[in-house]
Amino acid sequence: MNEEEVIRQRLLIDGDGTGDERRINHLLKKFMKWSSREDDAPDVQVVRDQILSQVAQCEYAFLKSRLTAAMTDSELENYDNLSNQIDSEISNIKEAILSTKEDLKEAKIIRKNRLECEVLIKVIKEQPDRKETNEKLSNLKGEISSLEERYEALERKLDMRRKQFYVMFTSLHHLQSLLDSDSNDPMVEVMDVETDSDVVITDAA
Repeated sequence: MNEEEVIRQRLLIDGDGTGDERRINHLLKKFMKWSSREDDAPDVQVVRDQILSQVAQCEYAFLKSRLTAAMTDSELENYDNLSNQIDSEISNIKEAILSTKEDLKEAKIIRKNRLECEVLIKVIKEQPDRKETNEKLSNLKGEISSLEERYEALERKLDMRRKQFYVMFTSLHHLQSLLDSDSNDPMVEVMDVETDSDVVITDAA
């Protein structure tokens, strides 16, 4: 028995399988029966048309599967890009938060020092007017002026941080909305239709 006969016998004996495999096995069985017939029965043309119809169905199922796979790959790539953007935004926000914590810590120290200087100035003012006292007072005023400048600079920096946080969280919310919108895309649901819903013409031979 040659290889062609072995394949023919296996197709006739083995099960049909499921899905596209069942459709292809059914088509091959029908083709084997049709090609082995030697008579010119009237239904030969009908069987031939059925075979051609099933070949067209197999081609359609193949193209449909390729299109679905291409769309899936595209969606996965889109999800990866959005995920990377979100991770980058989160990383930037974390760094900004750490930097802002340090700025707040320094601002608290400056504010504490400024209050202590103001209390000391008040105490000095209550003391008799002396040259040394005036020098200390002048030095403290200069220190307070310097601390106020540093404090104002930190206030401006913190205000800029607040604006940056607003932009970052707005961008993150937008990226999350895009991700949620893509996951609900109806185009993906359309391509999930089972291929078994295709019409398969039964064997008329």
